[in-house]
Amino acid sequence: MSELTHFNDQGRAKMVDVSDKSVTTRTAVAISSIVVNELIHSQITEGTNKKGDVFAVAQVAAIMAAKNTSSLIPMCHPIPLTGVDVHFEWQIDESNNRYEVHIQAEVKTKGVTGVEMEALTAASAAALTIYDMCKAAGKEMIIGPTMLLKKTGGKNGDFERAL
Repeated sequence: MSELTHFNDQGRAKMVDVSDKSVTTRTAVAISSIVVNELIHSQITEGTNKKGDVFAVAQVAAIMAAKNTSSLIPMCHPIPLTGVDVHFEWQIDESNNRYEVHIQAEVKTKGVTGVEMEALTAASAAALTIYDMCKAAGKEMIIGPTMLLKKTGGKNGDFERAL
């Protein structure tokens, strides 16, 4: 059984000391999705949403979220990111009237701790931003699932989810 690293000798939460870890290149890719109705799909693709360019705003929100993850998640270290990239892709099943945006966030750093939480936060923030910008056209949107797709670097090595 592995030792619990986020607790001190009194059993209270602590931020893990990473000062002795080696600096390595680390990447993480997380995905999320949001299912929308046909009207929302049309507004996004035709650029007619009253709040503006939905994907442009969601892109900026995702980047900002990645950069501010340590302000949101208590035990995350502030990490100097070297790159954040977000992609959106429609998956449409018109026969079932299903319009889904797939979101992929990739985050990179050279540091002593990984960027999984930053990638997950970025993908989540993009989905939440799409919801916020489109909720006037329908509140039945469904967010998720959100998950880590892959990561590289660090003492635990690489990870890639089998989909």
